[in-house]
Amino acid sequence: MGADFDEPELIALSRRGDLAAFNLLVEHYQRPLYNLCLRMLASPEAAEDATQEAFIAAYRAIGRFRGGGERGGGAAGFRAWLFRIGANACYDELRRRRARPAASLDEPRGPSGRVTDIENRGPALAEIAETAELGRALQEALRALPSDQRLAIVLCDVQGLDYSEIAQVMGVSLGTVKSRINRGRSRLRAFLLAHGELLPSRLRQTSGDR
Repeated sequence: MGADFDEPELIALSRRGDLAAFNLLVEHYQRPLYNLCLRMLASPEAAEDATQEAFIAAYRAIGRFRGGGERGGGAAGFRAWLFRIGANACYDELRRRRARPAASLDEPRGPSGRVTDIENRGPALAEIAETAELGRALQEALRALPSDQRLAIVLCDVQGLDYSEIAQVMGVSLGTVKSRINRGRSRLRAFLLAHGELLPSRLRQTSGDR
C-alpha cells in the first residue's frame, strides 16, 4: 500500500460499517493472510476458502476489535487479531479433515490432479527445480509438526511477527510461544535430517558428510 494507507482510520471507518474502507484492509492483508493459511493447510483451494472465511468473520466482528490506545490495539494489534481469526479458520478446516478422511490435500495440485510443479523453462531450470524441491521438503516438514507448533513457526519465521504478536494470535503466554517455536524448530531439523532424500543433492551431501 502507498503512503495514503491510513490503517487506524480505515479500521475506525470499518467499525462504523464502511465496506469500502474494510476492502482496503482486505487488499493490504490478503497476501500475508493467504500465505499463513497456505502454510497451515498445504492446499491452495483450502487456503483460499480459509482466507475468505477469515475476512468475512473479521468484517462481522470488527466492531468488537480493540483499537486505539488499548493493549493490543493499533496496526500490530489488528494484524494479530486478523491472523488469529485466520488461524481459527485453519484449525476448523484441519478438524474437518480429521472428521472426514479424504483424498490428500497435503500437496498443491493443479486442475489435472497432478502435483503442481514449476512451469519455468530455461537455462536455470535445474537450479529452479532444486529450489522447488527444497520448498516441498520444508512444506513436508512443516506438515509433520503439531498444528500449534506449525502455526508458531509460520507466524515467526514466515510472517515475521514478534513473540508478543504471536502470543496475541495464539492466545497463549510468551513462554508458551517460545517453547512452541523451539520445539517446532527442533522437530523441523530432525525431520529434514531423517528425510535427506527430500533435500536437493547438494544439501544431502552436506548433511551426509557430518
